Amino acid sequence: MKLENKVAIVTGGGSGIGRATALRFAKEGARVTVCDVDEAGVTETAALIVQQGGSASGVAGNVADRGDVQRVVDTALEKFGRLDILINNAGITRDALTVRVKDGEIKRMSEEQWDAVLNVNLKGTWLMAQAAAVPMMAQKYGRIVNTASIAAAGNIGQANYSASKAGVIGLTRTLALEWARFNIAVNCVAPGGVNTRMTAAIPDHIRAAIIDRIPLKRMAEPDEIAAVHAFLASDDASYLTGQVIWADGGVTLGA
Repeated sequence: MKLENKVAIVTGGGSGIGRATALRFAKEGARVTVCDVDEAGVTETAALIVQQGGSASGVAGNVADRGDVQRVVDTALEKFGRLDILINNAGITRDALTVRVKDGEIKRMSEEQWDAVLNVNLKGTWLMAQAAAVPMMAQKYGRIVNTASIAAAGNIGQANYSASKAGVIGLTRTLALEWARFNIAVNCVAPGGVNTRMTAAIPDHIRAAIIDRIPLKRMAEPDEIAAVHAFLASDDASYLTGQVIWADGGVTLGA
């Protein structure tokens, strides 16, 4: 098992990619602390891990809140005695509204939409990494995997989301440089379209257009992104840091 005796935190673990990652890590031998704002989702994911013979704890919390972040890290340390891996997976979208004006349509984004997405996706990633790095530095070992997106390259109606994910890439590279001397590797996964609760609301005609742009002609399943997380968190990736893995079915090949 690639992650035997490791301790991991997975944020956004109440559903989708986060749940798939938490379950994959448990199968690979890790003890997992699951975090999500959805308390019911956290409880369900932790129960699924226990049902498959793994060890888990769950914390309902908001990654954009420093107090909640510290509580997540403290829970992992109190239950399992150390912290080896952080999967920064929590994220939200608040897409711009379409409004009609005299000469056609424009996209309008509110300040509240901007702040909500940047707070969770970028600030939350930084806060979790900062808190997790303290025990990792003390033990001179750590693996942090952040979550970006192909939207980092720009996407109409998602100025907030695109900016947050481009920021995650810059943050990943900077933390990799700063923390390498502590034997902490910091990498990033940038998924394309994935079949999750978040994407289930996409209208059929838009989903078809998305799939048409993907060379592999399908969206990913959460387990496929979880597999990339498992690789980057394992010692198989021991010489990788500051890297972005574009898990997008080939979309960025044409970018």
